[in-house]
Amino acid sequence: MNDTFRGIPDLVCMCATVRRASRALTQLYDETLRPLGLRATQFTILQVLSRTGELSQGELGQILAMDSTTLTRTLRIMSQQGWIAEHRGADRRERLLRLAKAGRDQFNRALPHWEKAQALLGRQLGDKRWRDLLTLSNEVTSLATKKGDLS
Repeated sequence: MNDTFRGIPDLVCMCATVRRASRALTQLYDETLRPLGLRATQFTILQVLSRTGELSQGELGQILAMDSTTLTRTLRIMSQQGWIAEHRGADRRERLLRLAKAGRDQFNRALPHWEKAQALLGRQLGDKRWRDLLTLSNEVTSLATKKGDLS
């Protein structure tokens, strides 16, 4: 194995590499958001709802590529905090979600903390690598969620 960055060994498996990067990034953002009592996963949900307005739990799960059980558990905590408002759709099984006023306030309080983490990573990667990584990450997500034929 080739140690490429601060003694962290390369992994040859795409899944393992991306999951490790995801855990490291989540820890960085969690640390940045901790003073607000907010986790990175919760901030991401607040961010999506601030950009999309109201959407169903299923749509939110698709946008985040998040399994239903994890999403339901996270939304329950956020609803208890008063950050998420929900109501039933035309189909009684459908849950429509939007930011509550407390959620919008929490999102606005968290933005400077999130921007701090973004800026730190942006400086370390540089503009081009930052943009390339965002593009590549979105492409990988799109390809992986299509669940095409792996044979």
